[in-house]
Amino acid sequence: ARQQDAGEEIVVFKVSDTGIGMTGEQMERLFQPFTQADASISRQFGGTGLGLTITRRFCEIMGGSIEVQSEPGRGSAFTIRLPAQVAPARLQPVGGVEPSDSTSPEMANTVLVIDDDPAVRDLMKRFLVKEGFRVETAPDGEEGLKRAKQLRPDAITLDVMMPKMDGWEVLVALKADPELADIPVVMLTVADNRNIGFALGAADYITKPIDRERLIRILGRFRRGADSFAVLIVDDDRSMREVTRRVLEKEGWVVSEAENGRVALDLLNESRPSLIILDLIMPEMDGFEFIEELHMRPEWRSIPVVVSTAKDITREDHERLQGYVEKILEKGVHSLDEMVEEVRDLMESSVRRKIESAPKRG
Repeated sequence: ARQQDAGEEIVVFKVSDTGIGMTGEQMERLFQPFTQADASISRQFGGTGLGLTITRRFCEIMGGSIEVQSEPGRGSAFTIRLPAQVAPARLQPVGGVEPSDSTSPEMANTVLVIDDDPAVRDLMKRFLVKEGFRVETAPDGEEGLKRAKQLRPDAITLDVMMPKMDGWEVLVALKADPELADIPVVMLTVADNRNIGFALGAADYITKPIDRERLIRILGRFRRGADSFAVLIVDDDRSMREVTRRVLEKEGWVVSEAENGRVALDLLNESRPSLIILDLIMPEMDGFEFIEELHMRPEWRSIPVVVSTAKDITREDHERLQGYVEKILEKGVHSLDEMVEEVRDLMESSVRRKIESAPKRG
């Protein structure tokens, strides 16, 4: 419904149920992260206890609010009020700190570590400094947002479980600020909450205890001057190419497109991608013919290929592709998230090989 509030038009959403309801004490805890009114419900049905925390933060970003009314045994009612028109000014940049110039050489490859645990901050700093990163730290979310504004780091590592302002709230605030939204954020979490993080705009995640090699591989993607990972999508379906492109570009990868195998070969003559995502059924030159051409050129044979196709793969198809492709993903069976995860794993393997083959420091 639309209403007037102090001369401003607002949109009101109301959701109610006739469930078990809540006490006043339970309602006070309801919007706290990782909290549910009745913990037994979480044990029985699952859930993280983050949904309402994230919902409230989104409402606040848009200049609105969320309220709850409830009575034990009679159910609950949630009311969201949002302005009908959200002006750009509502998405205010974080903090009131003047940004500093972070483009100077001494500021290059800066990682901001936001974590309330001093032992983790120290460990992260020791790990990253050895790899040539400049490391700055912040002990909580509010200070982290200020430091991000000052430093404009190349990447941020962000702990999820922090007092006052948790990591999800910090992530939402970062992505809501146009000046900070493009900074890659890597979430540090004790649980595998990747879907929540990716939905809110995280670039990647690391579960605790921290795997040093995974940390270095992930942050290596965001190092200035590092080789950009380039992905070539070969698919005759324009809408599929566009959707896949958007998803991959959010990962920070450079993406190019070809509508069939012949166009893809022309692009390969211009530049060599790090990986190819290939459909099999295409006009002019299909995926099977493209792979044959690819392996006729020694300089192209090592390019990893991930097949993504709606074709029912037969035993004969598997035999033709065996030894030439890294993975076969069926459209409609495997999601885009699974494709991204597969591409990420292949990219990390590539980085690992480079690290292992690089000359050791004395």
